Amino acid sequence: MSSAPTSALPLAALPLSRHAVDRDHAARSRPALFDELWEEEGTRVLALWKGRALLTPESVEAATPASDGWSAPDAGPAALDLLPVERVTAALIRVYLGRTLVDAPGEPAGTAVVLEVLTDAAAQELEPDESRWGTLRTVATALSDRDAGLFTEALAIANWHASHTHCPRCGTPTVVEQAGWVRRCFEDGSEVFPRTDPAVIVTVLDADDRLLLGSNAMWEHSRYSLLAGFVEPGESFESAVEREIFEEAGIRVVDARYKGSQPWPFPASVMVGMTARLADDQAPAALDPDGEEILDLRWFSRDELWDAREQIILPGRSSIARALIEDWYGGPLDEPPAAA
Repeated sequence: MSSAPTSALPLAALPLSRHAVDRDHAARSRPALFDELWEEEGTRVLALWKGRALLTPESVEAATPASDGWSAPDAGPAALDLLPVERVTAALIRVYLGRTLVDAPGEPAGTAVVLEVLTDAAAQELEPDESRWGTLRTVATALSDRDAGLFTEALAIANWHASHTHCPRCGTPTVVEQAGWVRRCFEDGSEVFPRTDPAVIVTVLDADDRLLLGSNAMWEHSRYSLLAGFVEPGESFESAVEREIFEEAGIRVVDARYKGSQPWPFPASVMVGMTARLADDQAPAALDPDGEEILDLRWFSRDELWDAREQIILPGRSSIARALIEDWYGGPLDEPPAAA
């Protein structure tokens, strides 16, 4: 089969990179911001509990994981159930997410949205039906651009708060400021800002345009994906690609190039999609999985990947890994590859 050209990956095609919200950073410094928002009739609350957001009753099917743990392609649309402020009576953390940029039923453009992270008791009081609480991994592709962006932003900042309750310098508890976007140490006044950990994920191709996929030690043996790893301090994306592929697969790659990125708040990453090719002096058969993170490595042509569809599990639809593989494949993975 002839190789299919890969194009620049459109960011709009990545489920968690979509957004339709103005984060309105200038408003965060107003000391009475939440009082102002609570006086504003249209303000809405995004309720988050154990990393799950409250969805509308019509979204339950889309929020139910398929057999591979991801959303089914035909599950239908889903939507966040954004609530009037009086519906949520208690919260662990409150964060101003911004103002919407598009109209939605009952929520015109300009609607202010506030994240409230709930305790078990508050979530049970608000909505005891757990099927109404959906995970981002499962429901992302069924959400609108507005709701996908809101859920991603909410989960990312909530995870940051959960891991930064104390000062990294002295261990003193921190207090939340700037509408939820800063934590300040009680002891020395130092400020802690949200952080995101970059990780590269790589489409590695050989001279025959075959794709390299690996099986991680933490997965079931039939699950395969692109190789990926965190960027180390003082390292460029391109250098991280070369290092990670050598560490995990024992081969050298060259021509590392950027394709696209999307946040991945599980718990705090941004996935940087890259491509690279096997160096000319490297043999494809020289693959050497590290045996710790990666247990198996395989090269796939497009036809071979299609033929293996019943034997292997590929990344879910909300991941950048899926988007990168489909970019190389030339179309959806649940359809046969285009004829040569």
